[in-house]
Amino acid sequence: MDRLAAMQAFVRVVQLTNFSRAAEALRLPNPTVTRLVQNLESHLHTKLLNRTTRQVTLTPDGAAYYDQAVRLLGEIDELEATMVGAKASPKGRLRIDVVGWVGQLLLVPAMPDFHQRYPDIQVEVGVTDRPVDLLTENIDCAIRGGDIDNESLVARKIAEFRFIAVASPDYLRCHGTPVHPAELETPQHRVVGFFSTRTGRTRPLFFQNDSEAIQVNGEHALAVNDTNAYVAAGVAGMGVITAPRFILHDALVSGRLVQILPGWTSGPVPMHIVWAPNRHLSAKLRVFVDWLVNLFEEHPSLQSK
Repeated sequence: MDRLAAMQAFVRVVQLTNFSRAAEALRLPNPTVTRLVQNLESHLHTKLLNRTTRQVTLTPDGAAYYDQAVRLLGEIDELEATMVGAKASPKGRLRIDVVGWVGQLLLVPAMPDFHQRYPDIQVEVGVTDRPVDLLTENIDCAIRGGDIDNESLVARKIAEFRFIAVASPDYLRCHGTPVHPAELETPQHRVVGFFSTRTGRTRPLFFQNDSEAIQVNGEHALAVNDTNAYVAAGVAGMGVITAPRFILHDALVSGRLVQILPGWTSGPVPMHIVWAPNRHLSAKLRVFVDWLVNLFEEHPSLQSK
């Protein structure tokens, strides 16, 4: 049995959920694809696929084998590309995980430029704020804010942000405009809470100026765990919020939000791209990292101010 051909056939069947479509994509007869997958199951002594007249689904063993097979085939493609001197035109699948606002406001809108430069790289963008396991979830790299305390990851800093405080005009009319962050802990004011999906804890607000730093734990009537919902809550007048100016740009320009506490910001919050050290920096990952760094550098509003 040609195990590589069998593995390729199996992966294609899973991706297209159909033996006939997989055969067409591989330019092989339908019986050949069926035989390759059957031989692979016999070789592994396990059932990889559940087959019905309407659909093909993975068994638990099939799901585990599929993740490893996709990774292995990708590494083989990368090795072959390197051997034939194709680094100038890297190709293959690149899976990225990003926090929500990075995906929505920055990465996805810029993808036409990346695709034009590297048309043979297929990018899969997962959008989540939860911690991910890059190896077990077969993710090439992740973009995350804050300090990286996981020593098992390689991290490259790509930007810094400072958070500013804003509120809606309606909120300020009802509650007044604070002149010091400590006022946000008084009964007169409230904040919008932002809680971690991992710990369930609501984060405090941090402020600093040239001479003072303060942590604020204001009362909230609403807490969310998504950046878009957080900004929407601020626009709706549910309380004071803090976020990078880049995220708030449209709402500030339109007047739906107003900056308050001028002269006070959070400390600089770094943004990193991270990957696993035992996953070699392939040509496709290398060009993406370099492209992303340039993308951030070309947006002054993303930098520390």
